[in-house]
Amino acid sequence: MWGIIPAAGKGTRIQPLAFSKELLPVGARERQPRAVSDYLVERMVLGGAAKLCFVISPAKSDILSYYGGSAYSRPICYCVQPEPLGLCDAIFRALPVIDPQQPVLVGLPDTIWFPENALRQLPDDRLSFLLFPVAQPQQFDAVISDAENRVLEIQVKQPSPQSNWVWGAFKMPGSTLQALHDLWQRRGDEYIGTLVNAWLAEGGEAWAFRAGESYIDVGATDGYFEAIRRLSGEAADGQPAMSGSAI
Repeated sequence: MWGIIPAAGKGTRIQPLAFSKELLPVGARERQPRAVSDYLVERMVLGGAAKLCFVISPAKSDILSYYGGSAYSRPICYCVQPEPLGLCDAIFRALPVIDPQQPVLVGLPDTIWFPENALRQLPDDRLSFLLFPVAQPQQFDAVISDAENRVLEIQVKQPSPQSNWVWGAFKMPGSTLQALHDLWQRRGDEYIGTLVNAWLAEGGEAWAFRAGESYIDVGATDGYFEAIRRLSGEAADGQPAMSGSAI
C-alpha cells in the first residue's frame, strides 16, 4: 500500500519561513525536535503503508534532504508538482507510481491528529474518509453522511456547514484514484471536496468513518501554537499527552 503525502504548497498561512512548512519542529522524539510531517509519516506506516511518495515543488528540496530515501524502514519516492495548482493536482502527480491493484492512503503533512492508528479503520476496497470532530468546521471540509455512513456531500469551507466532522485523511483502491483523476481531467477541481461531490453526482460512492478524536491544523499560525501547547506535556518516552477533545 502506498501513502501519498502532498507537500508542494507554499504555506502562505504560516510565512515567513526559511524552510518548508512540512519541516516545522513540533514536539520531539527521543529528545530530538520532530518535523510536523513526521507525524503523518508515522500514522501512514501504522495504517499499513509499505511505500511513501512525497509530492514536492521544485523549491522544496529540503524535504528530500530531511527524509532521504526512507522513513520508519519504508522506502520513499518523490514526485514534483511544477506549479502550485491545488491539492488535486498535487495528489495526482503521484499516479505514475501507484499500482491500481493496491490501496492508497492520502494525508496532509501539516496536521497532527489522534489516535495514531486511526487509518486502520479505513477499508481497502472503497473511497473512505477518516473524520475528526472540530470546533470550527467552516475552516475545513465538512463531511455530510447518512445513517449508513455513506458520504452525501463534502462542504468545502462553507460559512455554516451542516456537520462538525471534517476529513483529515482518506483511503481508496489505486483504481479509484485513477478514476478520480479521469474525472478531474474533465473538471480541473482545486479541492478534493468538490471533486468528490462530482464523483458522487455521477454515481460514485464514498464512505465516512468517525474514528478520529482530535485534529490540529499546524499549517496555520494559531494551529501551530496550539500544537506546541498540547504537545508540551510529552512523556519521557516521547509519546504526546494529548486529550481527545476537539479544538
